[in-house]
Amino acid sequence: MPRKPIIAIDGPAGAGKSTVTRAFAKHLGLIYLDTGAMYRALTWWIHYKGIDSNDEDLIKPLLNNLDLRLFLEDDYKQQVWINGHTVTEVIRSPQITADVSLVATHRSVRDALTLQQKKVGRQGGLVAEGRDIGTAVFPYADLKIFLTATSRERAHRRANDLRAQGFDDCDLYELEKQIIERDNIDYSRAIAPLRQSSDAIVIITDKLSCQQVVQVLVNVFQDQFL
Repeated sequence: MPRKPIIAIDGPAGAGKSTVTRAFAKHLGLIYLDTGAMYRALTWWIHYKGIDSNDEDLIKPLLNNLDLRLFLEDDYKQQVWINGHTVTEVIRSPQITADVSLVATHRSVRDALTLQQKKVGRQGGLVAEGRDIGTAVFPYADLKIFLTATSRERAHRRANDLRAQGFDDCDLYELEKQIIERDNIDYSRAIAPLRQSSDAIVIITDKLSCQQVVQVLVNVFQDQFL
């Protein structure tokens, strides 16, 4: 029996990857792998242990026996758990968002989490989203998508997400500045930088709703596999 497809969805922060990928995976009945949540959970653990996110030497021991789990409920809502702590909501806080790109620059961190991600995808049948899925984690993916949007559009989306979490004091200019800074870190890091794979299909999500982007992905999938 042939392996079920692996679909890689990459793109910068705020391009709508998580919401779209979850809905797309649910539509196809495939596993949803949110690699960004893994990096966020580890960043939370680093903060919890009181370690400087710049200090890779102190972070390395935390990677030994790391128990990081992602659970999907029946409605594809994701729960994130690390070392006995449920962190689904707190990993979306501004403090974690500000630090996660820095944590992801450490080679030991990327090696450890990439290994976990590859294990999840060993049998195929998943839609994975992140920054380096199609270039580093699953370069052999059957379908590669690169979702992107302007920094202003992504700042608007981030502001809406924060307001939904109860953070009403959102400075759009500051949010866009933070997004541009995250882009610079993601694109310039030495280890597995954010890159558009040469064989990826680019989808610009400005002005598109989640449902519209999912429909575009469904159309692309049907063109490729049906």
